[in-house]
Amino acid sequence: SFQAGTVPFTPARFVTRTNTCGELRSAHVGQKVTLYGWVQYQRQGLFLVLRDFQGLTQVIIPQDEAHSHLKELLSSAPLESVVRVTGTVSPRPLGQENPKMPTGDIEVKAETAEILNSCKKLPFEIKDFIKKSEALRMQYRYLDLRSPRLQSALRLRSRLVMSMRQYLCNLHGFVDVETPTLFKRTPGGAKEFLVPSREPGKFYSLPQSPQQFKQLLMVGGLDRYFQVARCYRDEGSRPDRQPEFTQIDIEMSFVDQAGIQRLVEGLLQHSWPEERGSIMTPFPSMTYEEALAEYGTDKPDTRFGMKIVDISDVLRGSGVHFVQNALSYPHGSIRAICIPQGVKYLTNKDLESLKESAKSEFNQCCALGALRLLSANLLEAAGLALRDPTAFHFLWVVDFPLFLPKAENPTELESAHHPFTAPHPSDASLLYSDPTKVRSQHYDLVLNGNEVGGGSIRIHNAEQQRFVLEKVLKEDSEVLSHLIEALELGAPPHGGIALVTQKLLFLLNSS
Repeated sequence: SFQAGTVPFTPARFVTRTNTCGELRSAHVGQKVTLYGWVQYQRQGLFLVLRDFQGLTQVIIPQDEAHSHLKELLSSAPLESVVRVTGTVSPRPLGQENPKMPTGDIEVKAETAEILNSCKKLPFEIKDFIKKSEALRMQYRYLDLRSPRLQSALRLRSRLVMSMRQYLCNLHGFVDVETPTLFKRTPGGAKEFLVPSREPGKFYSLPQSPQQFKQLLMVGGLDRYFQVARCYRDEGSRPDRQPEFTQIDIEMSFVDQAGIQRLVEGLLQHSWPEERGSIMTPFPSMTYEEALAEYGTDKPDTRFGMKIVDISDVLRGSGVHFVQNALSYPHGSIRAICIPQGVKYLTNKDLESLKESAKSEFNQCCALGALRLLSANLLEAAGLALRDPTAFHFLWVVDFPLFLPKAENPTELESAHHPFTAPHPSDASLLYSDPTKVRSQHYDLVLNGNEVGGGSIRIHNAEQQRFVLEKVLKEDSEVLSHLIEALELGAPPHGGIALVTQKLLFLLNSS
């Protein structure tokens, strides 16, 4: 089958075809139509199936002598050839209707046809169920795009983004502003891609996000900004990252954390595809510490249980040496996860996999979180339905630390997210006395264990921003002098968020 977008289409206004291959119904019976498309299927010179972006239509090849040339033309057309067919819409014979096809009640009896471009032998068939290597798919990406799955994915993205634009602009007064993609390099975050200029030794930087630009727009009094923004990050070969991606970038003045969260919940509820079911708001919320304690990660998959539990008190009196040794450390504890029906579903080989994973993650906070996910994968591979693939569990993770020790030098601090994030109001005084204990006004949006968005309330006080850069992060604030000066010139309180469209769409298309 072939399914396209749900938006009505009127082709006759712009092109020579009268209809698309996905729109003909019983109401069109008797009409003469002109269709253009690709030959998807042909059977023994009796009929063929014509495909375009919107769907499929069955075309009957005439068998009488008067149309022998037409029969020869259509019978010999290779699959994926581009053809034009003119004919009359007829009802399918009784009992030959195809309920799986939107156009399954009709067929077009061909009267004239033209092969616009014949197709040579394909490197792979244009069918979703045909297995093909990723390298081959990328080499012939334009052929892969003809498949129903990728056609549907691209059209879903278009619908989602258009609905988001409508919600932000028409319903809530946001202004779509396009920001520069060539800028000077500034500290914080991942590595940036550099673009050489014509001036020897000087380079532009591709921004990781429009962060500084959108803050400057708030200083400029724009009040509500958004952009479908391209972002660039040079993160090497990390398998879960892309060098360039798109995000829905949002910034507002005179707003708090709760306000941003409610806006995003409304945005997603408004733009969520109907065929994927409804989503309930408000989304649940969990602190960073709770997420680590119960799930071993700051992006927990809450579609299933198997939470981490502290069993220190149970084992405190045991005579097991390594247990007592662990509990002797400050803040030492013994934690575990209970795997439901593990005895029934997990083999000795599975248990060995869990052991090896535990060894590889030894002495890391995320060890039990990784084991929890691996256990879920093993249980599902053994046949236990644990995570509903059609369910969408959104979660806000809040109260992140503002700073973390640097991996290469734990005596120094770095921003947990970026240096423009404001401290939690309750911890503002700690910024100057003990910055390691300061929570941030950062919030992540998690969906089914994947981070799909993140944002924060920003620092809008110039002195506080200068202190964070110079005293805490030991950065040269001069490279951000343009932003600090802007904060001195009547900057309003502001905050925002970015939603990564690729991740949202990946999860939508995986359901």
